[in-house]
Amino acid sequence: MTAPHLLELKMRGLILTFLILGTLHKSFTVINGEEEFKGDYKKLSGIIIPGFASTQLRAWSILDCPYSPLDFNPLDLVWLDTTKLLSAVNCWLKCIMLEPYNQTDHPECKSRPDSGLSAITELDPGYITEFRGGRKGDVFIGHRWDVVRELQQQAGEVVESREKWRRIRRPLSSVWKEWVKWCIEFGIEANAIIAVPYDWRLSPSKLEERDLYFHKLKLTFETAYKLRGGPSLVFAHSLGNLVFRYFLEWLKLEVAPKEYMNWLDKHIHAYFAVGSPFLGATETIKAALSGFTFGVPISEGTARLMFNSFGSSTWMLPFSKYCKTEDKYWKHFSDKGKEAHHAYHCEEEEFKRNYSGWPTNLINIEIPSFHSSDAYPSVLDVMENTSMECSLPTQLSFNAREVADGTFFKAIEDYDPDSKRLLHQLQKSYHGDPVLNPLTPWDRPPLKNVFCIYGVDSKTEVGYYFAPSGKPYPDNWIVTDVIYEIEGSLYSRSGNLVEGNPGATSGDETVAYHSLSWCKNWLGPTVNITRTPQSEHDGSDVQVELDVTHDRGADIIPNMTRSPRVKYITYYEDSESIPGRRTAVWELDKVNHRNMVRSPALMRELWLEMWHDINPAAKSKFVTKAKRGPLRDDDCYWDYGKARCAWPEYCEYRYAFGDVHLGQSCRLKDSSEDLLLYYI
Repeated sequence: MTAPHLLELKMRGLILTFLILGTLHKSFTVINGEEEFKGDYKKLSGIIIPGFASTQLRAWSILDCPYSPLDFNPLDLVWLDTTKLLSAVNCWLKCIMLEPYNQTDHPECKSRPDSGLSAITELDPGYITEFRGGRKGDVFIGHRWDVVRELQQQAGEVVESREKWRRIRRPLSSVWKEWVKWCIEFGIEANAIIAVPYDWRLSPSKLEERDLYFHKLKLTFETAYKLRGGPSLVFAHSLGNLVFRYFLEWLKLEVAPKEYMNWLDKHIHAYFAVGSPFLGATETIKAALSGFTFGVPISEGTARLMFNSFGSSTWMLPFSKYCKTEDKYWKHFSDKGKEAHHAYHCEEEEFKRNYSGWPTNLINIEIPSFHSSDAYPSVLDVMENTSMECSLPTQLSFNAREVADGTFFKAIEDYDPDSKRLLHQLQKSYHGDPVLNPLTPWDRPPLKNVFCIYGVDSKTEVGYYFAPSGKPYPDNWIVTDVIYEIEGSLYSRSGNLVEGNPGATSGDETVAYHSLSWCKNWLGPTVNITRTPQSEHDGSDVQVELDVTHDRGADIIPNMTRSPRVKYITYYEDSESIPGRRTAVWELDKVNHRNMVRSPALMRELWLEMWHDINPAAKSKFVTKAKRGPLRDDDCYWDYGKARCAWPEYCEYRYAFGDVHLGQSCRLKDSSEDLLLYYI
């Protein structure tokens, strides 16, 4: 072969190589006339918006705590430093609580949210810890119970048993740590994952007024685009979804109307809504009336004082899907202007249906027949005051609409001092918000790709019975009964069946199914449904229903079977949707609300979906569900029954120095990048 021919072949090979590389690293392609991000995943950024109480708060004051060796100094952890909480609870409360009417700090101590990934990965890394050992998944407590007990007795706050302490220790340790670990294992660069912590104690308007949070969030998206050259993926958990919703509405007033959609398409590729309380959370009611400790070792009364001082305490109140306000965006440009009153009105359906569409009444409360200037008087006060009439209390019931519009708080205003404060926040910071009334149903965000993800099939509280406790404020209410949703039925705490309108399944232990599943209304007129095991599988237990008709407002219930020993993921994906828009809903069996972001199955599915989305060779709208094999060394394990590594197609026995058991020596045969080629 002559030299010119060899040169020509080399040039052709070089050109072909450039074409292949160009395809793999092409950032944008045009599909059906619309620009879609494809190719180089290194151009993407991930922006994490954490949930309620999932951001560290640090002191920005010097506070001397009497009778305690521990003081608060600038940058000391407030949320969460369990050691200081247990030994100096009164000082700690000064730093964590806000003035309930104007949301200002205590005169002696102020706290501000930390920044960066470290602010959301672990809340209290020094004291409440966990480490893994023995079999994969075993968790051990990393501190001594007798020390905890002694500190609690000194502070007057006692967790009754070692068992309860073990139950509460895990939610307080790692939050997004496992998530970040996954990103590192798959080679994501440090500057590609951006946390946007916020002060979760504040109402949305106060977040902007005090911290300019939404201005900073907009700048974060724009900086990420300039830094990496591509759009961002938004991961929001729990309250973080409501924060993101407010940001999208706030953004409408910050950019020109014609540029709004262009800005979103340019800066946001996909939105992953994880465990979002779209219609509120019933646990908010319990926290406001009787206290909810969130796993912190304090009394319920102390927790109630703390929670009701926050402007965000009413942000997650349950509300009716039939009640709305006028579109504040268009009203902003009308003659009435920003200061116009935004009427809260309900559709006729609200008054035709029971319980505002929820499974049952949210609140059933006993109101005494007498009035007193004090919050519920104690039993001794009643015995000493013979002028009080002895008559049975009145029991009142309240649905979601009556909770959200303030009717409930007005009804108990004479009996509870917190009602006036909560009613003030409700009217000022939510119904009177100039940008958005968050206590209204959420339409699908105008983004290209929306994934709604939540846990189902767990015992979840959906209603409460309250009565006077005979104790002074803040312990003046007691929960006498709880209504739970369990596998499509309603039960009381004693186990009795309760009448109501239960959903097809139950929620995630914290948020009711009725609220979590609201995003199913965002799906298109026809939906493809797939149900697979959460664990790795060979495809033998995959069930599929194609082109299922979806009526807006009605739940989608697949006609599929379940094995009682298997935890499934059920995928609802658009078969027909708005051009250029995709929507998917994922339901994960038995994954609870607080541990959702640590679910290995969820992280695996998110990674596969992102890989599919950016791969130019992908032909389907969503990643295949046909099979799931190991993606990491941690997914390989030893099969003692067959005396070899499980999944021999993917895993092999390969001992490395330091391995202490057989499972650790089972490792992937191929790299993660090669394994991902199965899912194009």
